[in-house]
Amino acid sequence: MPPIKKYLFTPGPTEVPPDVLLEMARPIIHHRTPEFSAELDRVRERLKPLFGTKQEVLVLSASGTGAMEAAVCNLLAPGDEAIFVNGGKFGERWGKLLSAHAMAAREVKVEWGRALDPAQIEAAISRYPRARAVFVQASETSTTAIHPVEELGEITRGRDLLLVVDGITSVGVYEQRMDDWAVDALVSGSQKALMLPPGLGLIALSERAWERARALKTPRYYFDLTRELKAQRDEHTTAYTPAVGLVRGLNKSLELIHNETLPTVFARHRMMAEAVHDGARALGLKLFAVESPAPGVTGILAPEGTDAAKVVRLMRDDLGVGVQAGQDHMRTKLIRIGHMGYVAPFDMLVALSALELALRRHGYEFSAGAAVGAVQRRLASSA
Repeated sequence: MPPIKKYLFTPGPTEVPPDVLLEMARPIIHHRTPEFSAELDRVRERLKPLFGTKQEVLVLSASGTGAMEAAVCNLLAPGDEAIFVNGGKFGERWGKLLSAHAMAAREVKVEWGRALDPAQIEAAISRYPRARAVFVQASETSTTAIHPVEELGEITRGRDLLLVVDGITSVGVYEQRMDDWAVDALVSGSQKALMLPPGLGLIALSERAWERARALKTPRYYFDLTRELKAQRDEHTTAYTPAVGLVRGLNKSLELIHNETLPTVFARHRMMAEAVHDGARALGLKLFAVESPAPGVTGILAPEGTDAAKVVRLMRDDLGVGVQAGQDHMRTKLIRIGHMGYVAPFDMLVALSALELALRRHGYEFSAGAAVGAVQRRLASSA
C-alpha cells in the first residue's frame, strides 16, 4: 500500500504552502493588464532584500538554468575567457554553458564536498589574465557545500573581472549581500526557498555588469536582458509571455517570507540544518560537506556497504518521505535532505525518523531513536 501522506525534503522542488497554491489557483488574468503589472512590480521589489541589492531583479519564465544561461550570453562574447569553479554538478554546468556559447572555459577544480579556497581563484587569474568573469555557486546543491562568495568579491572588485554567482539554493536560505560583496550577477530559481513549483528564473546585475551587457552585440533573443530590463522596469511588463500563475504565487510566497522577516527565515534554516547535522552524527554518520555545510540542504554519507539510492527509494516509496540521493559518482554514497522553504524545525523529526527506519531495514545497527533524540535536543536548546 502506498503511503497515505507524503513529505518532501528534497533539495528541490520543495513544498509549496497552501496559501501559495490557492493564489495560483485563482482565475488566470491577461499579462498585458494593469493588474498583472502591479503583481510583477510587487514581486520585483520584494525580491531585492533577498538578493541584498538595490539593483533591478528580473523575472524570467525559465528554470534556474535559464537564468544561468542568461548570465553567460549577456556578459560574455564567443571567444571570451572565463574562469569557472567546478566543485559539483552545477559548477560543471557553468562550464557546459560557457562551452555551448563558444567561450573559453577555464576550470578551477574543487573536490566534491569541499569549499573553494579563494587562493585558487587568485592563481587562476594569474594563469588566465585575459579572463573576463568568474562563475561560481554560492551553495553547490549536489555536494551541499557553500563557497566563499564574499572573499571572491574582494578579489574581483578591483579588476575588470565580473563575479557571477549561482544563488539557486542560497537566495532565501541565508543572507545574500550582492551589492556589499561586489557580486556582478546573482541568479536564482523559484522551486527552492521561494516555495514555488519550478518555472521561474531570477537574475540581478550590478551596474558594471549592465554596462558590459549593453556594450555586447552578441546574438541573443529570449534571454536578452537589456530588452527584459526595459520591459520590466520601464514598461511594467515582460518582454515575452510570462508564467502568470507562478508570478502571482511568488508574490504570495514573498509576502509570507517578509511577514516572517528575513532574520527569522535565515535563523530557521540554520536551526534545521544544525538539527539534521546532530541527527546524522548521533547515528554515527558523517556529513559530506564538513568545512562549510549548506544551511538549505545536508549531505549525509551512507554507512559503508549501504546503497544510498536504495535507502532513498525506501524512504520515498514505503514511508512517503522524499529525500534525494547524490548525483553522478555519489549516487550510491550520499543521502541529501533538503530543509529550505516551507519547512519547519519540527519537520526534521519526520525526516530523521524515516532515515532511521530505512537504515535499520538495510541492516545498519544503531541505538533506536538516536537521531530523533538529537533533533529534539537541538530544538529544545534553540527554543
